Amino acid sequence: MPAIVLRSAVAALVLMSGMGLIHAQSSAHEDPAKFPSRTVRLIVPSSPGGPVDAVARILADGLRAVWTEPVIVESKPGAGNSTGAIFVANAPSDGYTLLVISDSITVNPSLYPSLDKDPLRQFAPISVLVMAPQVLVARADLPASDLGAFIAAAKAGQFNVASAGVGTISHLTEVLLEQRTGIKTLHIPFRGAAPAVTALLGKHVDAAWLMPAPLLAAIEGGQLKALAVTSAARDPKLPNVATAEESGLPDFQIMNWQGLFAPAGTPKPVVDRIAQVVAEVVRKPEIRERFAKVGFDARGDGPAAAAEQVRTNVARWSGVIAQAGIKPGDVQ
Repeated sequence: MPAIVLRSAVAALVLMSGMGLIHAQSSAHEDPAKFPSRTVRLIVPSSPGGPVDAVARILADGLRAVWTEPVIVESKPGAGNSTGAIFVANAPSDGYTLLVISDSITVNPSLYPSLDKDPLRQFAPISVLVMAPQVLVARADLPASDLGAFIAAAKAGQFNVASAGVGTISHLTEVLLEQRTGIKTLHIPFRGAAPAVTALLGKHVDAAWLMPAPLLAAIEGGQLKALAVTSAARDPKLPNVATAEESGLPDFQIMNWQGLFAPAGTPKPVVDRIAQVVAEVVRKPEIRERFAKVGFDARGDGPAAAAEQVRTNVARWSGVIAQAGIKPGDVQ
């Protein structure tokens, strides 16, 4: 290589390294009260159009109304949400690349050996954004009208139970029910909740654990019947449906939830600043209403609550998955 070209290449590398160092230093010394000073990216590790994408876009709209800098949503699907999650884990720890993810963050460490068993080593929790319970819903002519009757009938004969996919909370809720009660059902996995609902309406499957929102019209119209919900209290949208605990199944509170995370090592003042703004945004009436339309209750709980969700659910689902013998190859 000619000397002049070599010197130019070295100079360019030095300049790039210096710019990166300056950028890292400026991020590290940025006043959290002035955050953000440039574009914030919300990474969605699942396909566009799904519930995580919907929540991320609602959140982004709310943040844009508060922050003067752009907030963009990027989808990076793959490997059961792991591709996008790993992308964020490897991003600079400055608060400008954030992860919006479902409860899969607590399930995938038990399904994918390449992932860290403790997500809190990879991510700094910021907020529990939204929550929704599971409802056990069945075809209208199933010979069971509540959870107790469903368990009794399942012990007498096998039901087939649909789910939104292997390793989803929809699937693992039924697995946990089997482990707790000794019943056996035939698992029919689908790629998402929508085809599972279609199969239920067509009476191709007997029951499923799913979020209530897409089922309400069919339940109210008598095409489906709700047998139990997994929330601590009855769902206001299904006031006549008992909780699993009311039905005699203690410690069976299972919530779908989505959270906001930054890469591990993000400065605590930045995390706290983002958490404060997010809490204010998600609790605004217009944002709460938009979350409700996609089936979720707004939360906005901060870093400590998000960390507790991760710890509690990693412990729960790792045990369920290990006992059931679910392997990475089983995941669709």
